[in-house]
Amino acid sequence: MQIYRFLSGNDDADFCQKVTKALSEGWLLYGAAHYVHDPATQKMRCGQAVTKEVEDQPYDPDRKLSEYS
Repeated sequence: MQIYRFLSGNDDADFCQKVTKALSEGWLLYGAAHYVHDPATQKMRCGQAVTKEVEDQPYDPDRKLSEYS
C-alpha cells in the first residue's frame, strides 16, 4: 500500500528539516514543491507531497501515518 502526506510550513530551514526527516524515514518526494505568499503573515509558505510504500495492511483513518511500517 502506498501512503501519502503533504508537508507544509513557512519557507525556512525548519521546513527543509521537516522534509529531510521524512526522506530519512523512507518517504519519497512526490511532485514539485509548491509556494504561496501568505498575505496575513507576509511570508512565503511552501508544501511538498511525499509518499511511502508500506507492507500490505488495511488502511485505518484513525491510525497515524507514522505508525505504518
